[in-house]
Amino acid sequence: MMWVLLIALGLAAVPFTIELTRKGMTDAERAKAPGQSALLSQGTTHFEWLGPERGPVAVCVHGLTTPSFVWYGMARGLALLGFRVLVYDLYGRGFSDRVRGAQTAEFFEQQLVDLLAHERVTEPVTLLGYSMGGAIAAHFTARYPAHVKQLILLAPAGMVELTGGKLALARDVPVLGDWLFLATYPWILRRGISQEAGQPSSVDDIHELQHAETARRGFFPAVLSSLRGVLRNTCDQQHRAIGAAGVPVLAIWGEEDDVIPLSSKETLAHWNPMAQQSVIAGAGHGLTHTHTDAVLDLIRASRG
Repeated sequence: MMWVLLIALGLAAVPFTIELTRKGMTDAERAKAPGQSALLSQGTTHFEWLGPERGPVAVCVHGLTTPSFVWYGMARGLALLGFRVLVYDLYGRGFSDRVRGAQTAEFFEQQLVDLLAHERVTEPVTLLGYSMGGAIAAHFTARYPAHVKQLILLAPAGMVELTGGKLALARDVPVLGDWLFLATYPWILRRGISQEAGQPSSVDDIHELQHAETARRGFFPAVLSSLRGVLRNTCDQQHRAIGAAGVPVLAIWGEEDDVIPLSSKETLAHWNPMAQQSVIAGAGHGLTHTHTDAVLDLIRASRG
């Protein structure tokens, strides 16, 4: 029976072994990346400035699994609107450090606070948040409303609680949840990326870039940590606070989004009746790069 136990333990160790054998982020690889890197209080953050050297600052916060390159098409459009655009990789993604610890809202807030201080951005910014980035942006805006001129949310997370299913089990159960997540989620994510490969995108080679991201050590643990942290609860208190503070909000939803349900539009209206909201027909969850022009048109209109 001992050999049966050893085989079982060996099989159980496979997801963790695969994760450990993935290529880690190195300084040499980071040096080849576009943009710059800064050592902040929690680790090294990769970032890029796009657009004119002068102009109102727009800061873009990406989502759970796709790093800052998801903003490249949007950034070009925002630059044409006159914005000086700052995009950056959240910890655990892209060329930023794989930082250990819980990826809570406070964790990501501190990364943004540090980056803005490092880049000496003192004026109020237009803050854009996509998917999980929408939850991060909401937390930041609720805590620092005077620092945000306008909050733009694109298919934002934080509207409904994740209940039931493998992801909820992985989130809520230590050790076993880690194993379940590492054993199943990489395949689920890669399959989803492959299924979207035929869609038009304002970001060149985005699907190849997304697949490459899944091959980096620390990426999947970071995703799980975010599910257990910033994405664990809804952002109802934050959105109510943003409404009370009078920060202008534009929320844009994809009509066919299968990640963030369109019913979230009504939820946000309940939390913050002053929020301006629009739905893009035919758009799924990737509306940031699949329906870039439509998103930019709505942003342009919201500026009057």
